[in-house]
Amino acid sequence: MPKAILGISAYYHDSAAVLLVDGKIVAAAHEERFSRIKHDSGFPRNAAAYVLREGGLKIADLDAVAFYDKPYLKFERLLETYNGFAPAGLRSFLSAIPVWIKEKLFMRGMLREAIAELGPGSPKVLFPEHHLSHAASAFYPSPFDRAAILTIDGAGEWATTTIGLGENSQIRILKEQQFPHSLGLLYTAFTAYCGFKVNSGEYKLMGLAPYGDTDMELVARLKQAICDTLVDIREDGSLLLNMDYFDYATGLRMYKRAKWEKLLGIPPRDAESEIGQEYMALALAIQQVTEDIVLKLARTARELTGCDNLVMAGGVALNCVANGLLIRKGIFKNVWIQPASGDSGGALGAAYAAWHIWAGNERPSPNGADAMQGAYLGPEFTRNDIMRVVRRFNAPHKEYTNANELYSTVAQHLADGAVVGWFQGRMEYGPRALGDRSILGDPRRPEMQKKLNLKIKFREGFRPFAPSVLEEYCAEWFDLEPMSPYMLVCAPVAQKHRTTLPDNVRELPLYDRLYLQRSTVPAITHVDGSARIQSVSRSTNPRYWGLIDTFRREQGCPMVVNTSFNVRGEPIVCTPLDAYTCFMRTEMDYLVLGDMVFDKRDQPEWQENVDFKSIFTLD
Repeated sequence: MPKAILGISAYYHDSAAVLLVDGKIVAAAHEERFSRIKHDSGFPRNAAAYVLREGGLKIADLDAVAFYDKPYLKFERLLETYNGFAPAGLRSFLSAIPVWIKEKLFMRGMLREAIAELGPGSPKVLFPEHHLSHAASAFYPSPFDRAAILTIDGAGEWATTTIGLGENSQIRILKEQQFPHSLGLLYTAFTAYCGFKVNSGEYKLMGLAPYGDTDMELVARLKQAICDTLVDIREDGSLLLNMDYFDYATGLRMYKRAKWEKLLGIPPRDAESEIGQEYMALALAIQQVTEDIVLKLARTARELTGCDNLVMAGGVALNCVANGLLIRKGIFKNVWIQPASGDSGGALGAAYAAWHIWAGNERPSPNGADAMQGAYLGPEFTRNDIMRVVRRFNAPHKEYTNANELYSTVAQHLADGAVVGWFQGRMEYGPRALGDRSILGDPRRPEMQKKLNLKIKFREGFRPFAPSVLEEYCAEWFDLEPMSPYMLVCAPVAQKHRTTLPDNVRELPLYDRLYLQRSTVPAITHVDGSARIQSVSRSTNPRYWGLIDTFRREQGCPMVVNTSFNVRGEPIVCTPLDAYTCFMRTEMDYLVLGDMVFDKRDQPEWQENVDFKSIFTLD
């Protein structure tokens, strides 16, 4: 009987389930994709049921269930934090403690009850520490036998940042930063101050930062204020936050408004309000501070471990701008980042920690290849599944029996300016759509960025889009030496593909600047001339590679615009029904489900009794 471990992350945000069988990833999925609740924090019943089904296993077949943190340690931190800050935070304490006593403190029993709903059986329940789970998710599936490990997030139990060493099947934590001092929470506080949602809008802050002007006196002043008053940054990358300015340790807000407003000279931005230049400057200032800290931490990791390789996880590892800078600095020869770096990836790390550390299993040499299978680890659907959607909506379509004919048809639609929903194969694990649950466009069209944001995604117009580029042509188009298969690295567009901008570009309003053509592929070129790149491999996703290669041969461009298949506030689509529904709710022109192409003009009128935008909570 094969040895199987179920990894679980839950009860905070981005719950997920992962199944390891004999140390190999069989399946992994976010609960939100099934529940259709963005960042779903509940027990991942649907995701767990799916991964077990994919592995052909039942609960009784499992050797262990591994949960991604230690509730008792987290409770200890909660009590000690309130005690340390007393009498502040009494209201927060009185609201938090009953929940902990009733539920979270007795997590083992809570988990056993939830697991029992999946079927009979009594596997052992394990609780690796939160940052060990992150470290395990970064190292064990990485392509390295030996690597420095850097994990950075908001907070686990006590740790907020760790530096470790992975060797073969062992992980040692060498250095850690503890709560309340946290780079992740510092960045999140600025996310909230700029009017974006906590634990959701951090990537918006990163996308807003390039609109700031590095030469502006305001940016320099704000950065100075941050470094002089809010955070004391040490040479090793450790930091001390001035907790007189923060409220997250014991309060119900991230920051103390009056103190921040006096320090920064800028009021907090109201959600959904116009974004002024001052918030662009603020976003740039905190992004620069974050990058400085990440580089210092990386240098410390290099000194402590002597390794040429670095692996990363934790929410801050999703900051692809910082990742790109880190790679260009050359502190390490090789850098690999877990594609599910946030809490969803904790499920994977917990399972790996159980397999290698608890069970004592050796780790086979990765031989330079990662174990993530392109992150295509979610459910796949058959032609029969697609036909059920066709029959339900009486949906006209054309089915292609020849893949090359399908690719050519879709490539022509893209070249004509159409937006295409592309639904294929196994759903991606992690926050990025990587060509199986994607919306595609032509990167050469200047209007494509605006169309995708405003008419398809229904989101803020300033947000950039990523290119999916054939890995064979990546170096020709971008200043990026290693490949970036998981869309986790930003790099400049190659100079030969850039265009000249007017001298007054920095004086223009946000959206005037946004819509200037910066390169021959304007739809994926951000205002700073960079792009968040996905390099596409023929061996990892032959179907997606085939489509892009056809676009290259027939249209002369080796890339397409790739954004996740969803609208704002909606999780990425999982099923053919999700995909068809999203297609009909938006101004998407075509939908491709497997081998079937649906033309919006041919579809029956969409019948919906409510405004679908009200269904999803804005992120």
